[in-house]
Amino acid sequence: MKKLKVGIIGCGAIGSEIASACATLLKNNIELVALYDIDKEKSESLSRLVKKDVATDSEEALFGKSELIIEAASSRISREVVKKAVEKSKDIMVMSVGGLIESENLLEEARIKNIKVYFPSGAICGIDALKSAKISKIDKVTLTTKKPPKGLEGAPYLEEKNIDINSIRDEKVIFKGNALEAVKGFPKNVNVASLLSLAGIGAKNTTVEIVTSPKFTKNTHEIEIVGDFGRITTRTENVPFEKNPKTSKLAALSAIATLKGIVEGVKIGT
Repeated sequence: MKKLKVGIIGCGAIGSEIASACATLLKNNIELVALYDIDKEKSESLSRLVKKDVATDSEEALFGKSELIIEAASSRISREVVKKAVEKSKDIMVMSVGGLIESENLLEEARIKNIKVYFPSGAICGIDALKSAKISKIDKVTLTTKKPPKGLEGAPYLEEKNIDINSIRDEKVIFKGNALEAVKGFPKNVNVASLLSLAGIGAKNTTVEIVTSPKFTKNTHEIEIVGDFGRITTRTENVPFEKNPKTSKLAALSAIATLKGIVEGVKIGT
């Protein structure tokens, strides 16, 4: 059986987890053919870890070898990576969804060219229900994200508002606005807001509240969706990813599950 040739851009925590799964759990259906990171040592180290000589010196080389590109780098470059995939007619999975907010034209171009763009459900549940509800009418989508201070360190919004995240002693709402504002203020922390926006009623119409406390030990996402179908509420309590506390372990598992869905014939869920 022909294996799907996969290349991964970004060899940090998420990229490493996906690469390891490709080389083990998914090895019967997937061939890991290329790894690229702006930090060459990361790609070479990961290449040694998965016991495959697949580190490449450039994105161009990775695109040339791969049938499916996996972006696991940063929201700063994810849009450009998707743009390149569309230009080169390559299917792509996007982990840094925040970089694609307000990119409807690019995604429409992908649809026209019959290029598949995959967005894993990441650290939240309820995306299937949201997609179903959108077929009818949605009035409101609200996301409340709760993270320990360490999971929010370095966010541009905190610097802009001069918020010392480590001085917070009790539960505190540090942001409330729409998803577009949330993604700009917390580009490494709230990819789930972008995903909800893409699946639902758009970034400007999706409300986001971010709460922190040193007492929090998990990354929690609570979602409320209201429309003519009824009301949906979900709560996901995520263990922070041990290799990167700014994201959740479920995000990496979601990417691996998405890959399984791509290469397996049976599809479950919407």
